[in-house]
Amino acid sequence: MAIDDVFARLEALATGLGAYRAKVIPVDRVETDVSFRELCAKNVCGNYGKCWTCPPDVGEIDALIAKLRSFEYILVYQYVGTLEDSFDFEGMMDAALKHNELTAAVRAACEKEAFRDRLYLCAGGCRICPVCAKKTGEPCRHPGEALASLEAYGVNVSRLAAAADMKYINGQNTVTYFSGVLFSI
Repeated sequence: MAIDDVFARLEALATGLGAYRAKVIPVDRVETDVSFRELCAKNVCGNYGKCWTCPPDVGEIDALIAKLRSFEYILVYQYVGTLEDSFDFEGMMDAALKHNELTAAVRAACEKEAFRDRLYLCAGGCRICPVCAKKTGEPCRHPGEALASLEAYGVNVSRLAAAADMKYINGQNTVTYFSGVLFSI
């Protein structure tokens, strides 16, 4: 099967599962920046040091960027949720839940692919467990399934969107989440 056919099949798989858009691009088009780790350290999201797949526990940033660069391609996909208004926090959380469900479905489908290697990265960090084991002083309950965020790996998501010919912001009263499947054939 030609590589373009593989890409088209993966893109159709993601959109068929509910992604708004999906595109495979070479990993060398993914822009990374170590300063995203500094944003994590400011604990804007509240998960710094409280989740095994978030900084600082996810790993040293240069090693994570090197790991990302070890792959050939990334399937970038996005979920766009509709909000009542720009203050609709409940709508944002509902869209995040739907994006997490999409990410799980894409992951399950990609596990059937004959990739040499793969890495799943999501929007905003792992949400597999209702309460991360890190918060209760336990080891990760699902180390083979836990998901780190694109940002934890230093990915500039707005530039990733542009590289994949996607909009980072999809209009008024929407929220957009991105995930990616890194893989090598």
